[in-house]
Amino acid sequence: MSDAEFRPAPDDDPIVRRGDSGRNLAVLVYILQALSFFTSGLTGLVGVIVNYVKLDDLQGTWLEPHFRWQIRTFWIGLLWGVIGVLTTVLIVGWFILLAISIWVIYRIVKGALALNDGKAPFGR
Repeated sequence: MSDAEFRPAPDDDPIVRRGDSGRNLAVLVYILQALSFFTSGLTGLVGVIVNYVKLDDLQGTWLEPHFRWQIRTFWIGLLWGVIGVLTTVLIVGWFILLAISIWVIYRIVKGALALNDGKAPFGR
């Protein structure tokens, strides 16, 4: 076996990043956001609190964009969810709720897949 096989992975390697405690928190928040569909948003609230508590610790790291992505997903989802609920009597609210649900699911999936690949949730 050659020395090349035992070379440590560079710091920016996604495999190295998997052991990061911040990464584990980001995974937890994506799970909490997904569960919020079944808990009337309660777990989403817990997730955004985790985001705000740990955001300063992750400033300037590769995980900061994930935490900002999760925070933005929560607040925009909450805003449009409230608008949707308030307008359900006008029928249009049901379409708003459907659209925002699809958008939130998209953001959870896109963010979680990017996290798994060790990338930011928005592309370059």
